[in-house]
Amino acid sequence: MKAVDASLLMLLKKSSQFIVPIYQRTYAWSENECAQLWRDLLRAGSSESLGAHFTGSVVHVERSLSALTEFEPNLIIDGQQRVTTVTLLLSALAERLEALPTDQQEPIDGFSPRKIRNRYLLNDDESDERQYKLILSQSDRDTLIAILQGVAPEPSGSARLVANYDYFRDRLADPRTDLAAVCRGLAKLVVVDVRLERGVDNPQLVFEAMNSTGKKLSQADLIRNFVLMDLAPKAQEKIYTGFWRPMEIEFGPAAYESRFDDFVRHYLTVVTGEIPRLDDIYDAFKSFAARFISAGQTIDELVLDVRDYSRRYCAIALGKEQDPLLRAAFKDLDQIKADVVYPFLLSTYTDYDAGTISRDDLLAIVDMVTSYVFRRAVGRIPTNSLNTTFATFHKAVRKDAYLDSVKAHFLGMKNYRAFPTDGEFIEALTTSDLYNFKRRSYFLRKMENHGRKEHVSIEDYTIEHILPQNENLSAAWRSALGEDWQHVQEKYLHTLGNLTLTGYNSEYSDHAFDVKRDMEGGFRDSPLRLNRGLGQLASWDEHALVERARRLAREAAQIWTRPTLDAAVLARFQEPRTETGFSIEDHPHLLSPARRELFDHLTSEVLALDPGVARYFRKLYVAFKAETNFLDVVPQVSRMRLSLNIPIESLEDERGIVEDVSGKGHWGNGPTEVSLNEGSDFTYVMGLVRQAFEYQLGEG
Repeated sequence: MKAVDASLLMLLKKSSQFIVPIYQRTYAWSENECAQLWRDLLRAGSSESLGAHFTGSVVHVERSLSALTEFEPNLIIDGQQRVTTVTLLLSALAERLEALPTDQQEPIDGFSPRKIRNRYLLNDDESDERQYKLILSQSDRDTLIAILQGVAPEPSGSARLVANYDYFRDRLADPRTDLAAVCRGLAKLVVVDVRLERGVDNPQLVFEAMNSTGKKLSQADLIRNFVLMDLAPKAQEKIYTGFWRPMEIEFGPAAYESRFDDFVRHYLTVVTGEIPRLDDIYDAFKSFAARFISAGQTIDELVLDVRDYSRRYCAIALGKEQDPLLRAAFKDLDQIKADVVYPFLLSTYTDYDAGTISRDDLLAIVDMVTSYVFRRAVGRIPTNSLNTTFATFHKAVRKDAYLDSVKAHFLGMKNYRAFPTDGEFIEALTTSDLYNFKRRSYFLRKMENHGRKEHVSIEDYTIEHILPQNENLSAAWRSALGEDWQHVQEKYLHTLGNLTLTGYNSEYSDHAFDVKRDMEGGFRDSPLRLNRGLGQLASWDEHALVERARRLAREAAQIWTRPTLDAAVLARFQEPRTETGFSIEDHPHLLSPARRELFDHLTSEVLALDPGVARYFRKLYVAFKAETNFLDVVPQVSRMRLSLNIPIESLEDERGIVEDVSGKGHWGNGPTEVSLNEGSDFTYVMGLVRQAFEYQLGEG
């Protein structure tokens, strides 16, 4: 590797061509970065005291020594954003200068339109793509070439390239702009020119190291580069055009940038059974890829697998499903913001693809998942355990009784994971604040349109409080509500019974109920289902409000249903919670009176953390499990070694008694360990165990 300071313009001038490999991300700079570059070069060009302006690094793989007599481009590994942006600025500058009178077309020596193009933009003695100093990747390629040729780019090309080119054209066309200062500023741009030798330096390692500066790459960018960078050019082209580029196209530019990292996280959860942290997706993928390759499979097969799962993800999460009923079900899921369920649904959709389950069974499972998440949201049940709930859900599925096994697993979940009953759901709907509920629009839309063939767009309506929000209620309202009117208003104002939809919100205002009912467009005339029955009521008081809430809540329970199974069928799926074939008798180090007492004390405290915690005796340790093992007790002669399933960096251990064993061979499932014996501070150690339990529920 060679690194030297260099003028960016001289780097462009001396190089025959820079090419951005196909695996690199597309052009990503926004107007903000362009504006910063513009300010920097104007400041440098306007100040005689500033001899240079440093603008980052350009890392590129040099052409090989054997190719010195041939045309071979340099591959840009890092720095394509600034090189591309300066190329856009130079092209816009050449265009601007060309429009000036002949005697003004060279503000300073070396910056005429012809010199700018022939020195920094084009190889004037070459043809085809060889004539361009910079060739971009993917859809950016044709857009930049069109700009350099002075023709209109295709509408399907890079919108960012066009927008930033227009930004520089506007700045240069401003009569207040000192074009000479712009030229001087460009001449002062300095970079660190980092040259890698083909066959010697590892571009991927350099690329990762350089990623800490500039516009940070996404985890997906790093993954794409990882799978493609070390391949031969033809293999890169094959995998990129055959598998990776179709993924980018199917996601679309916006979703690829904002959602692809999430998809990879869900994919890794499915194929590894572990949920990677958001910042660790790239490292988790590299580890998985190493295991994948060591098992005798190829990079082609790995990328094909990712491609297959991405298609399923797009169907589920991005509205790309072709079946109209499934697409509607997935849309409901998207509207309640239930991303945590995607690992399970990706597994289920994979089985649907394979013909293991029918479309109707898949539809029933999606509706079940939606009902589960929505009922819990209405009941304000904490959601921090849902990641692990759905990451491991597929383990409970029996392929020979798919739908029933899913129902049984939902019905078998207890306590913090339990599927709310109809009674719990109805109670929560009738008493909770739904006006400030994040999913209220989805709820009202579904209530209004369930079973309709002609859907009503609730976006055309506003939410109406039948009993007004105004604290200073009119005499008519006070009379209707009775002496305790303030309590009634406070208790029921934002609840289901008092909320509806209307297109006449301003006309209704704070009028009395009979006015709202009988006016033109009032409740009596409303075509909306949510207003059904209001036109027949004589008054609006606590009784009428509660009755309406109960009726609507019962209807909701028929929309977001809880699964049912015959008791005999359910019993077949109930897995014993503690029977593993082993018992405490298989652990002699737990049988002495003092040790048994300590172990029983630990067991009672751990099981008391939550009714959903279970204990399993294994051959070599005792496991305590919620979603999965959070504590394993390994009995030894002098102590009980507690394996905690929590990273050491997430553990508060003021005394420093926990050991990081993530890189060591050990019994138990956790990356950290702590000792417990008769002389330990039991309360302190139990606090560490509690952290491991809470970490599992709050993972991600």
